[in-house]
Amino acid sequence: MPKMKTKSSVKKRFKITATGKVLAGPGNKRHGLINRPQKMKRTNRRHQTLTDADARTVKQWAPYGL
Repeated sequence: MPKMKTKSSVKKRFKITATGKVLAGPGNKRHGLINRPQKMKRTNRRHQTLTDADARTVKQWAPYGL
């Protein structure tokens, strides 16, 4: 059987922790920041853990981990 390929976009955007959780960088941080509330900008500074359903999808796209 040939190896399965990892999606290139997943390699760049997500990180899998040792416990199996999936971390993703925040959205809404590229442009138009003057229009966003300060609380949104503050809470989007760090990586966020994905929900179980989204994490399952990301792990399918990265069959051998990241």
